[in-house]
Amino acid sequence: MRITCSTMLVFAFLVCETAVLTTVAHAQEAGKIDDVLTVIHRRKSVRKYLDKPVTREQLITLMKAGMAAPTAADKRPWAFVAVTDKALLDSLSTVSPTSKMVKNAAAAIVVCGDTRRALNSNVWTQDCSAATENILLAAEGIGLGAVWCGIYPEYFKYNHIRRIFDIPMEVIPLSLISIGWPTGEEKPKEKFDPSNIHWNAW
Repeated sequence: MRITCSTMLVFAFLVCETAVLTTVAHAQEAGKIDDVLTVIHRRKSVRKYLDKPVTREQLITLMKAGMAAPTAADKRPWAFVAVTDKALLDSLSTVSPTSKMVKNAAAAIVVCGDTRRALNSNVWTQDCSAATENILLAAEGIGLGAVWCGIYPEYFKYNHIRRIFDIPMEVIPLSLISIGWPTGEEKPKEKFDPSNIHWNAW
């Protein structure tokens, strides 16, 4: 019995280690993983991708980052649909004119809010928006490119996604994140504007 348990523990460790090493290897292939402020300021919306797959381990890394987001009363009302199937990506590209790039993406993540687990308000939209941003930053950090396609509160958009994945009515798609390996064409923008800052008064 000890041998069986030990073997299982070693196997589980090797699986986890392999997943981490795979993600790190891809990140190193695209460039070293920088400090958080560098990643934040380097983040950009990426709509053009190389014909190169994104692994399940990388998508798990992104969703794990999403689940590390702040959440009101620690309700964690988020749920994620990870998509790599080409036919489903094609369907998602028709959700709106602003989601066309998904057709050429290697993957996508639909960030949803489960109202059954949320506070009795629309605070879930803030929780899931924070999760979405975390995913975008994590993608940038490991060398991937991503763009946030707004879905909620436009009913025809989130209901379209509901129908594609047969999502329960209590769960509302908030955002669609298109993901792939960037071609390098898109560059970060300098967005800092001191006129938007007010000190101690308006």
